[in-house]
Amino acid sequence: MLTEAIEYLSERKDDYEIIIVDDGSRDDTVEVVSAFAKTRLDVDIRILALEKNRGKGGAVTQGVLAARGKYCLMVDADGATRFSDLGKLEAELKKVEKDGFGVAVGSRSHLVSTEAVVKRSFIRNFLMRSFHTLVYVLGIRGIEDTQCGFKLFSRKAAQVIFPNMHVERWIFDIECLMIAQIRNIPIVEVQVNWHEIDGSKVNLMMDSMKMAIDLLLIRLNYVLGYWTVKTPAVLQSKST
Repeated sequence: MLTEAIEYLSERKDDYEIIIVDDGSRDDTVEVVSAFAKTRLDVDIRILALEKNRGKGGAVTQGVLAARGKYCLMVDADGATRFSDLGKLEAELKKVEKDGFGVAVGSRSHLVSTEAVVKRSFIRNFLMRSFHTLVYVLGIRGIEDTQCGFKLFSRKAAQVIFPNMHVERWIFDIECLMIAQIRNIPIVEVQVNWHEIDGSKVNLMMDSMKMAIDLLLIRLNYVLGYWTVKTPAVLQSKST
């Protein structure tokens, strides 16, 4: 994924940075990335190594908060999504962006009838559809695929969404999009090229139950007013 990203971004001839977030891993991720970065001194590669594991949501939040660009792409490192689809997300985001606010969500919803999905086990497809139904009832409407790890945020949108995040595990995408909808930030869903990667660390049954519980807790916290969406000081100062 890293080489693919650099090749694509270099062809665009735009200024860019790449932030690699290591979520307190026990492997040699930091060493491997550091060695790679030394071979590409022409590229602005930064490594954000967290001391303790915070979960995918926590890692993404820290990475986005450290970003300095006009747009920020959240992308999984497994290479499941074709990186050049960034161009599609960027084009569609600019169509809906309002006053500098906008989110483009990569979507795999068009793949539900493909062979890769059809061949999944019955229980996996059942849990997937059940989760999507629960998301619709309790969380996000108007977005068919909330969990794809390929999302593009305008800087202003990221500055509103990520300082307000509470959830740090797999369900963080839901809260991210929920905050955007609460603040009426335009969201566009864009079909992307995606292929399934073997070696998932997800425990299908247990993680599905945890995500369902987390989804319910997210909705209750916002409905009951325990969680609110605040305007970051950096945007308040710009509006005055």
